[in-house]
Amino acid sequence: MRNRIFYNCMLLVLSSIYINAQTIEKFSIDNGGASVSSGDIQILYTIGETNIQELSASGISISEGFINADFRILIDPIVLLQGPSLNPITNGLMNDTLRENGLLPTTSPYEDNATCNASVFNTTGANAIVDWIWLELRAANDNQRLINARSALVQRDGDVVDFDGTSSVIMQAAPTNYYVVIKHRNHLGAMSSATINLSENTTTIVDFTTSSFLTFGNNAQTILSSGNTALWAGDTNTDDNIIFSGSNNDVNAIKDYILADPSNVLNFITYASSGYLLQDIDLNNIARFSGSPNDSNIIKDNILNHPENFLNLPTFTISTTVPPKN
Repeated sequence: MRNRIFYNCMLLVLSSIYINAQTIEKFSIDNGGASVSSGDIQILYTIGETNIQELSASGISISEGFINADFRILIDPIVLLQGPSLNPITNGLMNDTLRENGLLPTTSPYEDNATCNASVFNTTGANAIVDWIWLELRAANDNQRLINARSALVQRDGDVVDFDGTSSVIMQAAPTNYYVVIKHRNHLGAMSSATINLSENTTTIVDFTTSSFLTFGNNAQTILSSGNTALWAGDTNTDDNIIFSGSNNDVNAIKDYILADPSNVLNFITYASSGYLLQDIDLNNIARFSGSPNDSNIIKDNILNHPENFLNLPTFTISTTVPPKN
């Protein structure tokens, strides 16, 4: 009898232990994790395993549960801005009047608010800095999808360089094919018509200044007297259009700024405002609506001489050919 009682008690204890033991249900071990993207590469991964090995190749390392992606490409764009190319002090070089007058800001006017050292603007000659520029990489399978963008600097000879004023531009993107877009704050941007293979080890030259380089859309750039191509000047209200006459025109943007300038105490229409201004189309340190020379006439000449303005209408609009970003 005593043995039977002991046996029953042991069964009760074991049953209690079994009933209260922790169990692992199927739903508690579902996959978890996330994804990381760079350029056109997307990696999906799960977490929760012990990190026992790591694989790496071409700038990306993958371990069980951890990912570190460090993509980059090297690019040497070349571009000319129509404004500072119109009356060049030295043939073949843009004017660097803003730099000469100490007006170039060390902080980029574009959305990344990038900065450079003021000493970068001490360089003179062909490698002197003209202004800040904006670069974009668009996806090869969708030219509206932005992959990476950043500010850079453009020299008098058109070379676009990094923040030190001399180096090739480094962009955070996987080495592969991209559409390359280049923009300026008061000029219309342009985009390559085809994708360009960009590498992490070899610097790729992308020359927007030669007529043999095809750009997206028709007449994306203007042709200078030298035969080189350049970004269209005159987008003073940054709406991706150049308009001389009609609603929301760029000439009125110049006039409104001139008349509102606190230094123009007598509200002269011929007043010349100075500074780092959107309304200064030729980047000569002066924005002028009326008088000689003036920025309004640059817009008028572009409109009347545009290859698609067959009737020479002053109301013709020059619009950017760069597709809008997604």
